[in-house]
Formats: sequence, structure tokens, C-alpha cells
Amino acid sequence: MARGRKKVSLTGAVSAELKKDFNLNNFKEKKLLNSNVKHKEQDWIPLSKAFQDVTSIPGIPMGHITLLRGHSDTGKTTALIEAAVSAQKMGILPVFIMTEMKWNWDHALQMGFDIKEDVDKETGEITNYEGFFIYADRGTLNSIEDVAALINDLLDEQNRGNLPYDLLFLWDSIGSIPCDLSLRSKNNNNEWNAGAMSTQFGNNVNQKILLSRKETSPYTNTLVCINKVWTQKASSPMGQPKLMNKGGMSMWFDSTFVITFGNIMNAGTSKIKAIKDGKQVEFAKRANIQIDKNHINGITTRGKIIMTPHGFIEDDDKAIKKYKDNHSTEWGHILGGMDFEIVEEKDQIEETNPFAQEPS
Repeated sequence: MARGRKKVSLTGAVSAELKKDFNLNNFKEKKLLNSNVKHKEQDWIPLSKAFQDVTSIPGIPMGHITLLRGHSDTGKTTALIEAAVSAQKMGILPVFIMTEMKWNWDHALQMGFDIKEDVDKETGEITNYEGFFIYADRGTLNSIEDVAALINDLLDEQNRGNLPYDLLFLWDSIGSIPCDLSLRSKNNNNEWNAGAMSTQFGNNVNQKILLSRKETSPYTNTLVCINKVWTQKASSPMGQPKLMNKGGMSMWFDSTFVITFGNIMNAGTSKIKAIKDGKQVEFAKRANIQIDKNHINGITTRGKIIMTPHGFIEDDDKAIKKYKDNHSTEWGHILGGMDFEIVEEKDQIEETNPFAQEPS
């Protein structure tokens, strides 16, 4: 028997012959599989220098889903407003979806958001706010399905040419509103709510946001959500409690960027105050911040940042002194003099109760 002769199967011979005249590009075109797969270069909606310094991240990635999560009063809203302010300056239309009903226009104004106040000429009262933004709240949004319908409607109007802007959706917050079934049954069922988030966002809205990254898309749309949290009990005596998202995990899975503020069991903040003769002005809080998930460039960092009514500042004595100098006159009027003392209260440890399952 001759050695070294390579066996060629009949199947292999037929396959090789077919490949000679086969054109993969023609096949993809016939099957409508030749769409452009290239994504746009990654752009960012910048946040403050303080945020950039502590995280090594420019801000909010455009064309992606970003979650801002953490316990109450840890800096999530500050980040959201900083994104809105930058978006306005870039010509990106901010769309506020405020289902938690804690929104404060004065706070947005303090941070530099451009708003026109409609004032009643007779009473001098502010009757409305106008400007380059869209705003919706629980007046029209009663369920998770309503929120998804609003976003879908605006994206449809954009596609029709009736809304010619990149859109920045800002939702505060996931976990603050039930699904339609929970609403109709008057039973706030966490499993139903999580299912609605998966169906309405995971299988629908989120995919449209991410598709806007493609070069073939004329617009780039971005979704930023504040996500309420709860603490899950340790699964074993040697285990650790976990910070969990309300509304299920579909938004965590679909997000490409997750920023966590505060600690697992508590907010983990410390208050910075100006004090004089028993009066005090709380002008800042120091909070922990961590990039928990980053599918943009892989950078994950953690550190501390200081939030003020005017935005984030660096966590150092120089930045605090500069902020104090800029606002000391205002505080002096409140406190009855300029000889006030700056005091920092150490971390307030008010731990939340851990749960085995998401609380209603």
C-alpha cells in the first residue's frame, strides 16, 4: 500500500467544488444579511471634572444604557442632572421621565440646566417651565408599560423626522412604578413587575437604544436610569449581603455601564456643614462611587466624591475651600455672620434591613 497519500472523501470533494463558485457576499445580499455591522465611534456626554478624576471615565456613553444605582441621597440625581446639563449644551434633547416624583426644578437650575420660567404677570407666581427638554411624570405615566410606550413613541417620531435630535432619556426611577397587571390587581407583585421590565425594556426599548449605535442610524439615543436598590441577605453563614436592583435584573443584563453610589448596607455618606451658634447649613456630602460594570472600555474604578447642590466637586481640601469661598456670603446670611465653622460628620451608619427576597 502506498504511504503518504491523502484520502479525500466524496463529501469533501463535493464541498470543495461548490466553494469554487460560491460568493458569500451575494448569498448575504439575497438573504438580506448584508446590513452594515459597523458601529459609530464612541462619544460621551461629559460629567464634571470631579467625576472624571475619580472614575477615569468621561461621563455617560452615548448609544448605551447606563444604570445609576444606590441607596437614597448618595449622588445618583446629581449625576443625572450633570448629564442633562451637558446634553443641552451638545444639542442632545433631554427627556425627563420622573416616576418617583422627587424632581426639583430649582436644583436643576442651580446646576446649570437651562430653563425658562413662565410667570403669571398678576401674581408673580411661576406657572410652568419651558425650554429645550421634554418632561413627563406620574400625571401621565402610571405603569412600566406607560414608560416604555412614551419612549417608543418618541423614537417613532424621531424616525418619522418629527423630532430631529439625538435623545437622552433620563428615568428616575426603576422600582418606583408598578406594571399594568400589578396596578389593575391592586397588588404590587415584584415578579409581575420584573416580567414587565423584561418584556417592555429587555425585549423592546433597550434593543432600539443599542441599535442607534450603528453607523446606519441617523441618530444616537441614550438611556440613563436611576435604579432603586435593596439588600439581599447572605446566602450562607460565611457569605456577604448583596446590593440588588429593584424591578428585576433585565436592566442590569442589558446595561453596558453601571455606576454604584454608597455602600451595600447603607448610604455610607458623611455630611459637610457650616455651623454657627447652633444653626447649620449642610452644603455637601461625601459618598463612595464605583464603576461596577463597564462594557465600553473595561475600566472599573472606585473612590470617593463630594456632591453639592451645584454638582460634584473633588474630594480634597482645596476643592472644598474653593466651594466654601464661592458660597460663604450666602451661608453667612443664613447663619447670621461669617464666623462659621466647617464641620464634617463622620459616616452615618443607618443600615437597611437585608431581605431574602425583594421587598414590595
